[in-house]
Amino acid sequence: MNPIVRWFHQLGSPPYFDRFAARWAPWAYGLGLLVMAWGLYGALFQVPADYQQKDSFRILYIHVPSAWMSMAVFALMAVYAGIALVWRIKLCEVLAMACAPIGAGFTVITLATGSIWGKPMWGTWWDWDPRLTSELILLFLYLGVIGLYQAIDDRRAAARAAGLLAIVGVALLPVIRYSVEWWNSLHQGQTIRLLGKSSLDASMMMPLVLMLIGTKLWFVGALLTRARADNLRRERGKAWVAELAGAGEETR
Repeated sequence: MNPIVRWFHQLGSPPYFDRFAARWAPWAYGLGLLVMAWGLYGALFQVPADYQQKDSFRILYIHVPSAWMSMAVFALMAVYAGIALVWRIKLCEVLAMACAPIGAGFTVITLATGSIWGKPMWGTWWDWDPRLTSELILLFLYLGVIGLYQAIDDRRAAARAAGLLAIVGVALLPVIRYSVEWWNSLHQGQTIRLLGKSSLDASMMMPLVLMLIGTKLWFVGALLTRARADNLRRERGKAWVAELAGAGEETR
């Protein structure tokens, strides 16, 4: 068997995943916080003020990474849910449901920073703008996935039902992405492009890139931590969990 394929098969084992998550989650957390701190320092103290928005533009270094993550996490959640529904892989159910609270957190940050940014730019904290409204609907979808998962006692049935909602909800992501192009919108158009020329000045890009990398590393740490906790709850009756708990007691 191919070593990579064998590793993925091993990762699907609850005991193996527990060891993997326990080992790598702290590293992902630590590196993520370090990179984000570096990015925030550059955003606050090294990047010049914008010629139109002055210093208020600096909130984009939190707003933009959070907005990208709010959509990326939902897409990843749907992918995990799809794999779980088709191949009945229990770990993918766990990972899909672990995505939901983290993605909801990123969405809340997106909406909050967007409102703070919008006040001086638009003169209002909130407007039923297509981008803002569709992002709010994304938050409701996250909350729906979380609520549905918690409402059903059978963990596997709950994950399947909530995962189906996540898969259906993916249809909202292109609406969020292209809302400023499809409808008249107060929200500014795309200024940052992964492919092609960005309208954001090059001197302002590096802190943003660091924040994008940092939020992704932090997300990996948070995902592994939450998934590990849910995995342990599901497997609490198994011998390997009892051994792990016993080993933890001995080290105290």
